Amino acid sequence: MSKKYKKPPIIEALCEFQFIPSKPWDMTIPGLMYARIHNEFPIKQQQRGFGVSIQSKKEGKEPNLKILQRMQFFSSNKNALVQIGPDLLTINHLKNYPSWKIFKPLILNNLKIYQEISQSKGFKRIGLRYINKINFSKASIELSDYFSYYPIIPHKLPQTHEAFNIRVEIPYENKRDRLLLKLANTISEKPDFISLLLDLDYIMTIKDSITINEASNWIENAHNVIENAFEACITDKCRNIFQEVK
Repeated sequence: MSKKYKKPPIIEALCEFQFIPSKPWDMTIPGLMYARIHNEFPIKQQQRGFGVSIQSKKEGKEPNLKILQRMQFFSSNKNALVQIGPDLLTINHLKNYPSWKIFKPLILNNLKIYQEISQSKGFKRIGLRYINKINFSKASIELSDYFSYYPIIPHKLPQTHEAFNIRVEIPYENKRDRLLLKLANTISEKPDFISLLLDLDYIMTIKDSITINEASNWIENAHNVIENAFEACITDKCRNIFQEVK
């Protein structure tokens, strides 16, 4: 990431903006957005899901089930998409991820268009996330050979383990932001191979702490943090898998 690789492990990069609701959601926004971006993202698709929120009442707290709807606009080769939902904009890039020089303008251009249409007043949350899938052509590995971030097993327990999932949250910018750092095993595409996910998600957690005009600087800083964290989590033996370009 900060280094250049012939075979980078990124399987998805995404930037998500959640906006502070200032008025009821306007159902015409996805259509107006599509009219502006359909040349680059011609394929449209509706996605539905469910969400649960907790509401406080006099009798106590009870769950509230909501139907979540968003529109997805895909590029013609389906390796990039823009997602629109109530007070939500997400820009995703799947394999093959091009570069930050290409992805950042894609983020900012779509944010600008969305802002012109929606007239949103501020950010509730922002997140820049990179998901890396690292494949090993063997049935077992010593994690410490490839990673500087991995689960530590107490010496009194067996040192061989199977499934694992570790996560830490690291505060940045006086706790305004935080880095969610996750390493976990995942299903391999081939039998007797090992696949791991190194997931780095940098988020702004204090709403309205940056303005719309500051979004460009925020995502640039977020990308720098993610790049540095990625390189800090892996060893040279791991870098050899990605074939670093000198």
